[in-house]
Amino acid sequence: MIFRRLLLCFLFTLPFIASAQSRRRAQLTNPQANGPVPVVPAPQTRLLEGMVLNSSILNRGVKFSIYLPPDYYTSNRRYPVVYLLHGYGDDETGWIQFGEADRIVDAGIRSGELPAMIIVMPDAGATFYVNDYQNKVRYEDMFVQEFIPHIDSMFRTRTQREFRAISGLSMGGFGSLTLSMHHPELFSACAAMSAGIRTDESFVAIPDERYNTVFAPIFSGPAKGEDRLTVTWKRNSPINLAKSAPEGDLTKVRWYIDCGDDDALTVGNAMLHLALLDRKIPHEYRVRDGAHTWSYWRSGLPDALKFVGAGFHR
Repeated sequence: MIFRRLLLCFLFTLPFIASAQSRRRAQLTNPQANGPVPVVPAPQTRLLEGMVLNSSILNRGVKFSIYLPPDYYTSNRRYPVVYLLHGYGDDETGWIQFGEADRIVDAGIRSGELPAMIIVMPDAGATFYVNDYQNKVRYEDMFVQEFIPHIDSMFRTRTQREFRAISGLSMGGFGSLTLSMHHPELFSACAAMSAGIRTDESFVAIPDERYNTVFAPIFSGPAKGEDRLTVTWKRNSPINLAKSAPEGDLTKVRWYIDCGDDDALTVGNAMLHLALLDRKIPHEYRVRDGAHTWSYWRSGLPDALKFVGAGFHR
């Protein structure tokens, strides 16, 4: 009895199944039959992490993350680019994971406060974004000779200097200042946040253990006192560069300096401000309430990007 009922049920539904299959075949062969087949576009990822440049200068891979603006995959246009540098102890994911840079830039572009832009976030390890004193780890050379050309060749960037800017926090703020002071022909603007800037006196006074761990591998090897003030340090110190670089080079770049009033680095940033002021180099200087924290950098990133983005307009 149960078998007979199942058989009748199957025979009753068979025509409907066949009819549905027939309609589906008709849709595939003739999209207009019984209405078009809906097409669902494949999602396009606009935040790419784990990208790698194989550097011949460093003889290793250099990881980077890249943010692409909302209309990147639906337009053929080229975009301005901002290199956003991480701090000591972070990597190419820091600005995304803790700084929420992708969310902040998305919101700024959609509201019209920021122009559409590409954001590139490279991993620099603990290099301070410069060539080390032994010239064995040449991060600056890699950045200028390999990394920027790689980004320009792989993505639709605007390659003129007026559409390229650099920014960063802490060690990345130091790197953004040093790279743009060394290469004003490459960058139209620099926005340094809580930059790792020190006077010669404060550099000499860093406790030995911290100095030998953080700074010695880059600037001097193990050293004490005045022996720390090597040619490598002097060549890369933003304060020294602000005092000694040709005025014409410094005025090529639009400068933005932002450091919290509770940050241990506020003195170095203030001294950079005074050095630029003394030479009448135009720049923006901000001191806000805050310390050396991600909440400070997240709240400061929109204004830093507005500053550099303003230069992308005419």
